[in-house]
Amino acid sequence: MLAIDTALSACSVAVVDTAADRVIARISVPMERGHAEALMPMLDDALEGSAGLTGLSRIVVSTGPGSFTGIRVGLSAARGLALATELPVVGITTLVALAAPVLAQGNGRAVAAAIDARHGRVFFQIFAPTGLSLMPARALLARNAARSAGGAPIRIVGSGAALVAGATSVSHEVVPKSAALDPVWLARLGAAAPIPERLPRPIYLRPADAKPPADAQIPRV
Repeated sequence: MLAIDTALSACSVAVVDTAADRVIARISVPMERGHAEALMPMLDDALEGSAGLTGLSRIVVSTGPGSFTGIRVGLSAARGLALATELPVVGITTLVALAAPVLAQGNGRAVAAAIDARHGRVFFQIFAPTGLSLMPARALLARNAARSAGGAPIRIVGSGAALVAGATSVSHEVVPKSAALDPVWLARLGAAAPIPERLPRPIYLRPADAKPPADAQIPRV
């Protein structure tokens, strides 16, 4: 599996033999912007040139929510590689990918994934200890996310975890150093997922902050 993530606070790729649970390559560089310039050299290094494409069975890519530009960079790269190789592409949401390694630890608590969406909001989703989603992914004010988590302590992962935990008196556990997702886990999730009929689409959950001025928009007819 080739896994690609550019949706959050890192540019990450991994090549994983999931059948043998063997990590062939893993490269992850923290960054807030510049994913487009960094991604292709990282892919070349991870695959050791174009010859590495021949050994792949599928491509896995994070679909968001997260950075609008970052999401598009990863999806564009995955689609381009799929077009060149005819490999299937599987999309995994960032919230699922963040929660999965914490759920795998299996301590019996529910796990919430929270990504800082700025302006006091988070992209938020809660999962049962079994991995079942308890609520759909949403963009919420941190206090509303905390309210939806209920009164029992849970584990919260992601860049928005502290925002949610700080908005309630419930003693939730904030998982440290969890702002970026692990591309190896992204590959594992992609290996377990069914191959979709269509290429994955971006998941934004909210409109973009940047909007063109009204006088610069082309009128629709």
